[in-house]
Amino acid sequence: MPSNAGDKNAPPPLPAPLGVEVADSHTHLDMQSGTVEEGLAKAASVGVTTVVQVGCDLAGSRWAAETAAAHERVHATVALHPNEAPRIVHGDPEGGWSRQGARQPGGDAALDEALAEIDRLAALPQVQGVGETGLDFFRTGPGGKEAQERSFRAHIEIAKRHGKTLVIHDRDAHADVLRVLKEEGAPERTVFHCYSGDADMAGICAREGYYMSFAGNVTFKNAQNLRDALAVAPLELVLVETDAPFLTPAPYRGRPNAPYLIPVTVRAMAAVRGTDEDTLAAALGANTARAFGY
Repeated sequence: MPSNAGDKNAPPPLPAPLGVEVADSHTHLDMQSGTVEEGLAKAASVGVTTVVQVGCDLAGSRWAAETAAAHERVHATVALHPNEAPRIVHGDPEGGWSRQGARQPGGDAALDEALAEIDRLAALPQVQGVGETGLDFFRTGPGGKEAQERSFRAHIEIAKRHGKTLVIHDRDAHADVLRVLKEEGAPERTVFHCYSGDADMAGICAREGYYMSFAGNVTFKNAQNLRDALAVAPLELVLVETDAPFLTPAPYRGRPNAPYLIPVTVRAMAAVRGTDEDTLAAALGANTARAFGY
């Protein structure tokens, strides 16, 4: 047993490599330890050869675009996270998600200005998607909900105008996210990142052609609803992600997550679907390329 096996702050060990290359459809390299080059090399060593770097605020979105421009196997998405919109509107000085810098607070006009910058970044060729955007009602009051929905609608419009993939963050807001998508008209390619619905919602997503991306929480003991959804989701609409450094799969829950741990989740997903990991990995790789248009 490694000497750091009991250290909850220690990175989990390298899993056995996948036999078929796969992509991490949603990660936050700017929130992980080590350099981008180190993280990509470690992931590639186990068959995770492509990552989608996701922006959550202005600084992180600029960084995502710059990183994708510098690395062929990194694709960027840009957005204001649902919880970022209320921070901007209400002037929270602690706002900002990435380690690349903090934004300036300032009210409704500041949200419009921030959205204009996301619009500019979304036009860049290395930016494949707009997100993560959506709704998060976990700790959000009425005023925050209004700002989130306004921001979400703006992101949908930006994605459609630039022909980019929409990446959705949906926490405790399933009905409202689906409502806004119907009212605005979803982009041609829409991904529910860290899918959190049940099997019934998976049926709705399947009918609409929305991709469902499963993260490490599909391995958690209390996540039978996610496994039920994964079991019925059409294979051609299923993706895999880390959402690293968050949602580290079991048995490493609580330790730092990174793209190199994708094989752990892929193997758990294959077991749920009753298929072999190579078949699933091949589908996941093809689906991610199709979902993000690269």
